[in-house]
Amino acid sequence: MITKRIIPCLDVKDGRVVKGVNFLGLADVSSPVKLAKFYSESGADELVFYDITASAEGRALFTDILREVAKTIFIPLTVGGGINSVEDFDRVLKCGADKVSVNSGAIRNPELISLAAQKYGNQCVVISADIKRVDGTFRVFAKGGREDTGMEAISWIKKCVANGAGEVVVNSIDTDGVKRGFDIEMLKAVREAVNVPVIASGGAGCIQDFVTLFKEIPDMDAGLAASIFHFGEVQISDLKRELAENDIIVRL
Repeated sequence: MITKRIIPCLDVKDGRVVKGVNFLGLADVSSPVKLAKFYSESGADELVFYDITASAEGRALFTDILREVAKTIFIPLTVGGGINSVEDFDRVLKCGADKVSVNSGAIRNPELISLAAQKYGNQCVVISADIKRVDGTFRVFAKGGREDTGMEAISWIKKCVANGAGEVVVNSIDTDGVKRGFDIEMLKAVREAVNVPVIASGGAGCIQDFVTLFKEIPDMDAGLAASIFHFGEVQISDLKRELAENDIIVRL
């Protein structure tokens, strides 16, 4: 069985880490540079950095803060927000990112995934899908969960992987920030649809939620969370010990 990854997520707005519920009601948390350093030293396997309003505001990602974060940490860094072109991939990678996450940019231009994969390799291209249930179907949302694209999510993700995305982050808008557990139904549907690593995001409220995730979906690759780590509700070292005690393989 593969080693499961635990990944804190930094949602950055106006240079600060923020967190909301169901993608709304954002509250200020901390400096991204300070938090990144803390997680790198606390046993996180990777870090995700999202400039959450770049796409909605139609601007490029904040590269000055990104450079500082990349210099501070010693774990892989995935970066997203305002990624609309191969040039954006290039800029973010030169700032220290290991992987680039694309969402709204790929919705506008699906060819972006294949162009980036050809230039930088599949392992560098992450498709991040913000998904919400609409009339009983999984629907893809754009612009930080603000805009319903009308596209069915599972077929969209399969298309992105076929085009060269080497990893999928599944963000459940329905469970985001609610802290009642990961969206197991949605995650199972995605995991069964693709043969690349899948990262679960949205809903973690306690250590048991991660145990449930990896027990219910044994081939899920990683669990991502924000507020429970940011506010000290769960320590990564405690989480990993509990996972190991439940026979879930993690890097201790």
